[in-house]
Amino acid sequence: MGGFLLGKHHEKNYTVASMRYIIDFHSHSRYSRACSKNLTIPNISRACELKGIDIIGTADFTHPKWIRECEENLKEVSEGLFGLKDGSSKTKFMLATEVACIYKQGGATRRLHLVLLAPSFQAVHKLIKVLEAQGRNLHSDGRPILGLSGKELLSILLEIDPRFEMIPAHAWTPWFAVFGSKSGFDSLEECFEELTPHIHAIETGLSSDPIMNWQLSALDNITLVSNSDAHSPDNFGREANVMDLENPSYDDILNVIRKKDREKFLYTIEFYPEEGKYHADGHRDCDVMLAPEETAKLKGECPKCKKPLTVGVRNRVNELADRAHGFEPENKIPFKHIVPLRETISAVVGVGKKSKKVAGIYDRLVGVIGNEFEILLDLPIERIEQATNKHIAEAVKRVREGNVFVSPGYDGVYGTVSVTKPGETMGVKQLSLV
Repeated sequence: MGGFLLGKHHEKNYTVASMRYIIDFHSHSRYSRACSKNLTIPNISRACELKGIDIIGTADFTHPKWIRECEENLKEVSEGLFGLKDGSSKTKFMLATEVACIYKQGGATRRLHLVLLAPSFQAVHKLIKVLEAQGRNLHSDGRPILGLSGKELLSILLEIDPRFEMIPAHAWTPWFAVFGSKSGFDSLEECFEELTPHIHAIETGLSSDPIMNWQLSALDNITLVSNSDAHSPDNFGREANVMDLENPSYDDILNVIRKKDREKFLYTIEFYPEEGKYHADGHRDCDVMLAPEETAKLKGECPKCKKPLTVGVRNRVNELADRAHGFEPENKIPFKHIVPLRETISAVVGVGKKSKKVAGIYDRLVGVIGNEFEILLDLPIERIEQATNKHIAEAVKRVREGNVFVSPGYDGVYGTVSVTKPGETMGVKQLSLV
């Protein structure tokens, strides 16, 4: 499986709605392992303004130090949504976290990551009290490992406050997901049993997108949400949810999710799933990446070392699917693929996305034209060219049209997506902004 061209598909044309809110429910704080030390409440707010994210999950609300910082820095600005006490940012926060449930069921070890949304600080503190009384360690990691099943945790949440929402995180990734090939289940019912009706949504994750999830009729009445799972500010909004809301509150957002409200849930913003680090099958140690049909021929063994391959999301979806790829349910919520602006700039100037040059151009762009999502989704291409040059404008145009080249990720190795063809350079060394 080499790089290949992807065309535009499954998008609707939307103008900027006055009540459009871009929401990223799932990220992390600096108290989660392998996360940036820059993830403080003020820094998160500033990063969201640059990105164009209106509402973001606080992350890590079970961690004692982090929940204290949230309460010290935030005040309720509408029911269940919070803003900075000093009023220096328009960014709103929703109480959210990710937890890990590792347990035995059905003769197998199950490893689930679950996103939890909470309606209030009071509800969060009640949950913390219950978990601490059970001896759960909430101090060592912002994403705590709980010796509970998904069903047991869901039961606790519902007893505390039925407005808690549980969303299986990155639902298809091999190691820590409800449908994961290594430790998951073949259905939501197998995992949550009689409590399954209380699961209203799943998170598609970076390695799958809605069109892949539409292959399962069992998910037709499940709302598909997309979030960044960001471990650093730069990655906020790499996936997100776009809703049409008026004076939003926690309950407003919750109702959109629970009812799969297609009038208010406009679309999700998606990574190209090939860029996710578990999209294809493979074996990282041997630098082997395979398509599902190749894995089948090899009977799941690495062709170099003969050890088991890590079965990726594409393969796992095919295994459980009862529909062909490309099927569209009548009640689907649309989506838009994006390439983050830093990656787009990187392709134009020919240097890495973490380079000082890309950072400088990015900072100047969002300062002159608008935030990142306005640039990627909304602004006329002519306006972008007037403010930058034809090369940046052409790159954004290619992103919107889906004219990108991808090389799939596998076994923990991120894939690549580029707005330039292999070997193509746009030849831009500098940008002059007007």
